[in-house]
Amino acid sequence: MVVAVVISQLVGRMQASLIAATAREREATQLYELSIALTGLHNEHAIAQILARQVQEVSQGEHVELNLTGTEPFSFHLPEVSSPIRPPELTVSIQAARGNLGEILLWKSATPIASGEKRLLETFASQGALALERARLAQAESRAKVLEESDHLKSILLSSVSHELRTPLSTIKAASSSLRGNEVGWDSPARVELIEAIDDEADHLNMLVGNLLDMSRIESGAFKPKREWNILSEIVGSVLARMRHSADEHKIEIDVSENLPFVPVDYVQMEQVFTNLVSNSLKYAPSNTLIRIRANIQNDTIHVQVSNQGPQVPTEHLERIFDKFYRITAADRVTGTGLGLSICKGIIEAHGGQIWAENIPDGLAFNFTIPLIWEGVSAPSLPMDTETE
Repeated sequence: MVVAVVISQLVGRMQASLIAATAREREATQLYELSIALTGLHNEHAIAQILARQVQEVSQGEHVELNLTGTEPFSFHLPEVSSPIRPPELTVSIQAARGNLGEILLWKSATPIASGEKRLLETFASQGALALERARLAQAESRAKVLEESDHLKSILLSSVSHELRTPLSTIKAASSSLRGNEVGWDSPARVELIEAIDDEADHLNMLVGNLLDMSRIESGAFKPKREWNILSEIVGSVLARMRHSADEHKIEIDVSENLPFVPVDYVQMEQVFTNLVSNSLKYAPSNTLIRIRANIQNDTIHVQVSNQGPQVPTEHLERIFDKFYRITAADRVTGTGLGLSICKGIIEAHGGQIWAENIPDGLAFNFTIPLIWEGVSAPSLPMDTETE
């Protein structure tokens, strides 16, 4: 009898140890699954959902409510219905080093909550607190980087704009002072040159301010083209006529047929695209070199190329050449805000087209395409000239 009692006690202890070991293994597995599910998450809503589901799965509770505090507090319910009217059977705080991040409320009326289950849910809350704190630290770091980049861009913009404004303003001031001081006679050829200088620099300032306003509109999503059927050769001719003084030291070759079909574009915005591309070519290409403007039809799009004989761009920088303030070649001796090409990209993409740069054997070329089908209608062709007797 004594032996039987001893053996019975030993077997009972072994069974209790086995049950405890099994429970610890199950808890370790559940904690591991929760840890894996929370790894790499930086979204508080996703963390709250996973934590609530794990609590629901482990406790088999009637209802789980997870409340998070902070700048944007919110609650997550499982199931997604209102919480029971009675008080919860268990409330677990989500505590972190920086304070209370929220709480977990559990309603479980079927069976009482065991001490081991309560301990496991408290561990779940600790794991959730670590994940939430990590997410908030990552968000704070991201905001800090955005603010730092914003300050950097503002500094670049102020530096570029102040430098870009100084040159035309100095020219306008000098020319106007000469005219006002009667240093130049009214019949003198120099008077005409001074007036032309004032006019050209005023256009330069107007383009600069327009670029700044357009970039602001592009970034805010308010840049909407007013598209109509236009003649591409007329747009190119208008731009070159306005830039005849600034382009007098270069040769410009135009291969834009008047027989091309109409293009569905915003006339003013497309003028700005050509102005910025030609201006960029004039800045970087040496004097007395050739600038070519070509256009042809490719499938249902019109392909335009503006090429120059300036320095080529390293291949790894070709994709970034349209970024704001991104300048590669001759940045130390060529003035500019670095916004012209990025504005071209915004305008072309607003028209449903694509723009890119490529190196060619004798220089650099800017290419863009514009779809010829607009609102389901194909581009009409220009009427052919006919001779009448």
